[in-house]
Amino acid sequence: MPHKVELPYTRFLSPDGQPLGNLPSWADDFNLLTRLYRQMVLTRLFDQKAVALQRTGRIGTYAPTLGQEAIGVAVGSLMHTEDVLIPYYRDTAVQLMRGVRMEEILLYWGGDERGSDFADPAVAEDFPICVPIATQALHACGVASAFKIRGEHRVAVTTCGDGGTSKGDFLEALNVAGAWQLPVVFVINNNQWAISVPRRIQCGAPTLAQKAIGAGFHGEQVDGNDMLAVYDRIQVALERARHGKGPVLLECLSYRLGDHTTADDATRYRSADEVKQAWLEEPIKRLQRFMAGQGVWDEGREQALISECQGLVQGAVDSFEAAGLQAPESVIDHVYAQWPQALAEQREEFLERVARRTGGSGHE
Repeated sequence: MPHKVELPYTRFLSPDGQPLGNLPSWADDFNLLTRLYRQMVLTRLFDQKAVALQRTGRIGTYAPTLGQEAIGVAVGSLMHTEDVLIPYYRDTAVQLMRGVRMEEILLYWGGDERGSDFADPAVAEDFPICVPIATQALHACGVASAFKIRGEHRVAVTTCGDGGTSKGDFLEALNVAGAWQLPVVFVINNNQWAISVPRRIQCGAPTLAQKAIGAGFHGEQVDGNDMLAVYDRIQVALERARHGKGPVLLECLSYRLGDHTTADDATRYRSADEVKQAWLEEPIKRLQRFMAGQGVWDEGREQALISECQGLVQGAVDSFEAAGLQAPESVIDHVYAQWPQALAEQREEFLERVARRTGGSGHE
């Protein structure tokens, strides 16, 4: 008979924002909750604008984060400045919370390498978005190894979707993280769909979190649509890793309300009824209802927030569109701190060819 595994699962709020029991002590810090809520709204409005920009040919393929904002906002808000994010392609919310600028994210999805060279020194060591599936998990273990060797109280945080957990790189990363007891937190955004592959056929195990057990460290599940629950468990996971208690795998149960990317059409493989049901559990409305029930949020505040965030998003779009073309060398200059001689010679040859072809302007 198969061995039954029971892992912790955390949820504090029902879909209609009602407390399900005792809440964390910080749940009455409405300045904190308002900040988290504001960031979720900003992320969603930015997300909508990014999709619109792709549809009008102003950026390339984009991976929406619709319905998954709570996970990223919680992760980004709780990481320390000295921690390092090793993200995947659906991490707009984390990046914005960490300090990556909206125009930088648009530059990235527009094919401009300046979008991976973050201006804010606080996120200078964060990795750029990783599109290949789950390769970033091993990168995170490398970063965490450096932290451990140096004796630094820092954490590497890496993310992936449910589909990424089936990749060899992910499983190798779990193994080395457990074997070496690395200060790394793996956050799975289990949004139920890996493009068109549903979670039910992605993995035979009842949970994805239990993959941590085979690697010898702690794993648990949390309701990824419940900001209070995600914030609570991310906080615990980060402190556990930071203080030498080993890695943590946190499976956040959410739902991808939009397409996989703007190159996808999810109506071809999932029903409208399924999506309609998922909308009833989405994270922004859930936190809004909780705050309204506590008497700290109302329609006036909501409209003022939306207006503020729309202005910020439009300002970022204007900056992005005014950025102009990137210099040819920018596609390679942020790769090495010190260039190997052979590559330095290739770089010079490349720039000479560009100059000859463009008459010295650098652009055709």
